[in-house]
Amino acid sequence: MSSSVNRVKNRVRFRFAGLEIEFVDREKALKQVFEWSEKGTWNPIVVFGPEGCGKTAWLRQSVEILKDLGYSVIYFNPMMREFIAEVKIEDIKQRALEVLKRSTSGYTLARFAWSVVDFAREVIRLGRKRLAIIIDDAFQFIGSKEASFIVKGMLELIEYPPENYDRIIAIAATSEGFSRVEIGRHRWADIMPMWNMSRKGFEELYEQVHKKSSGLIPSFEDIWRLTGGNPEMLENLVRFNWVVDRVVERIIKSKKLESFTASLSIDEKKWLLESVEDPDTLFTRERMSLLNKLVELNLVIDDIPWRKEYLWIDEPPLEKDLELGVGKLVAWQTPLHREAVKRVLKESIS
Repeated sequence: MSSSVNRVKNRVRFRFAGLEIEFVDREKALKQVFEWSEKGTWNPIVVFGPEGCGKTAWLRQSVEILKDLGYSVIYFNPMMREFIAEVKIEDIKQRALEVLKRSTSGYTLARFAWSVVDFAREVIRLGRKRLAIIIDDAFQFIGSKEASFIVKGMLELIEYPPENYDRIIAIAATSEGFSRVEIGRHRWADIMPMWNMSRKGFEELYEQVHKKSSGLIPSFEDIWRLTGGNPEMLENLVRFNWVVDRVVERIIKSKKLESFTASLSIDEKKWLLESVEDPDTLFTRERMSLLNKLVELNLVIDDIPWRKEYLWIDEPPLEKDLELGVGKLVAWQTPLHREAVKRVLKESIS
């Protein structure tokens, strides 16, 4: 694994809570990118995982790796309003950028996701033999069915290209549970989860933040127990000067947890309280409706695969880690998400 990771020429740098941070960790995930570069992807790879777990950082680093390996690369992230077209075809780059400039609403940005597939098809038609097409977190702008059709379009690019090609790599990433369920129903993609960062990698990120921050900073152990290795939650803690209550309140308001909890029956509130201690208690027939609501709100990940490494992007979580809210089949996206639900729930019951 280390030999592949040492082949990374350019480590991407990011703005992280006002600090400049270098990409760290995800060694196995980077190794997977090198493996795909040697043979392409048979099907589109749909990557799902907790919000803020680092999917975008990994994809941006992957863009740099694939460029260095001679791939034409098309990358689109509507959340960041970012479009990268490293295809050495100036006409396509200019047309794509003009479309993006005109895309001022969520609706038109969603339509642009289709344009990305069309641009990729034209790149192949114009003779580019190696192409990577990456659509990052676009599914929240469109419905689940539309998302599945875009993935089907990526599959058709692989199976029915306009011209012969050497290799195509197609990747789409999402935080939305129901989008990947719809896609999985049609078997148009290989769906692979990515979890929060490993303890070792997250400590490397924490050390970068520690060195560049002023004032008192909580210990790594405390931050690990709060975030479970989620970079976005670490970033939020930095932004709010390490005041945990402010981060929890932000989750409560952004997820509208007070109205969600008020809508639950007495039994559902009881089940939810039990799931705070062990999320696997949700994985029963009578509680499945509640579980689906939590997935829709991006509070939990459900139906987690076996912890076999070939099923995952990067390293899977432990089989079970109740301290961090990770069950065998269901897991809270982060301990802070669990704390937000617990806090609102207790106020609702009292």
